[in-house]
Amino acid sequence: MRRAIFGGTFDPIHRAHLVVAREAADAFSLDQVLFIPAANPPHKEAGTPYEHRYKMVELACAEDPRFLPSRLEEDSRKSYSIYTIERVKAINGDVFVVIGADAFAEIQTWFRWQDVVREVEFIVVTRPGHEYSSPPGARVHRLETVALPVSSSEIRAALARGETPAELPKSVAEYIRSNKLYV
Repeated sequence: MRRAIFGGTFDPIHRAHLVVAREAADAFSLDQVLFIPAANPPHKEAGTPYEHRYKMVELACAEDPRFLPSRLEEDSRKSYSIYTIERVKAINGDVFVVIGADAFAEIQTWFRWQDVVREVEFIVVTRPGHEYSSPPGARVHRLETVALPVSSSEIRAALARGETPAELPKSVAEYIRSNKLYV
């Protein structure tokens, strides 16, 4: 089974996340893309409680049978990628990590980054013409996507203004409305 990890705060998950995951699954013949919301992200704060973010991921993943929401990072310790990678590899062996070029450019600031680089193959999502450098030993597959750059912070701001951004899957927008998130 070919499996990839797609992690993040998903605060909230939006259509660009789904497009990228679908394109990665298609391009690299992935059987599963694990969407793993970080409960306690080390590089930024997640403003929305984990349970709400997980539920939004669960709703969004219903769009594609290859998408699987995962609670692998729901505990109270920092959501370091190496811990998640080790857990997924223990279950399945080889694993890919779907990652944006901006986050990949900062990989050498990650906790145990050398281990991360050694343990996985990266599917680096970029826009055509954008360049980035890879650390020594990194196994990198480039995924150029036409997915529009969508900012979760811009979506949260629009929601706070009472708008419903088109970038949200319908089920996620309904969940946000019914739970009065981002108001």
